Amino acid sequence: MLCHKTPPHRPGLADVDTWVLDLDDTLYPPSNGLAAQLTAGIRGYLIEYFGTDEAGARRIQAELVASHGTTLRGLMTTEGVQADDYLRFERRLDYSVLRPDTVLAEAIKALPGRKFVFTNGSAYHVEQALPRLGLAGLFDGHFDIVTGGLTPKPYRESYDRFVERFAIEPATTAFFDDRAVNLTVPEELGMATVLVGGEAEPGTAQYQVLAPRRWRVWDLPAFLHSLTAPAVRPSTM
Repeated sequence: MLCHKTPPHRPGLADVDTWVLDLDDTLYPPSNGLAAQLTAGIRGYLIEYFGTDEAGARRIQAELVASHGTTLRGLMTTEGVQADDYLRFERRLDYSVLRPDTVLAEAIKALPGRKFVFTNGSAYHVEQALPRLGLAGLFDGHFDIVTGGLTPKPYRESYDRFVERFAIEPATTAFFDDRAVNLTVPEELGMATVLVGGEAEPGTAQYQVLAPRRWRVWDLPAFLHSLTAPAVRPSTM
């Protein structure tokens, strides 16, 4: 029996030619601990700046995020903190916890069109993380918090700057992030959106359709591979 290759099954993404992926907890899993280091670094800054303890830092962080979207934006707005001073904690992160992900690298490389990283972290953070993940050289550019004018996701201004900087056509763009709130504006702009991460129920498919052009994905490399891998069907001859 002969087999014939058919075009890959790309659920609702056949017209996508621009792929935008968040970095933290999207291109690597929370289990490696880097995101936990980021949280510890932020709270460490708050402890030192406000002369408080861990519980106080948690409370202050929660209040800043609730009111301003991110801790940095909140500190800049309410305290006049300089971004460079705040972001200095990234220099103390242990990036050795990241390991090359060859499956993810192959999946991203195979995607047609342009690829970008969009992060609320700094350019330094991107430049340290991507090589350790084996993803260096696979993206056409990155958009960090400084490039975004220190306005983070999920604020509309940040996405507008990104779209203008890279001449993005929303209708043919897919945006991936591990936080649902960060996908609201991309949806409003007309992008396809993919919520990444979490734990799937046993026996659950690798992705779930939430609405037209909206997905929930538990295994990012497998999902991306499914978009480009040729399907095989038995011949009817």
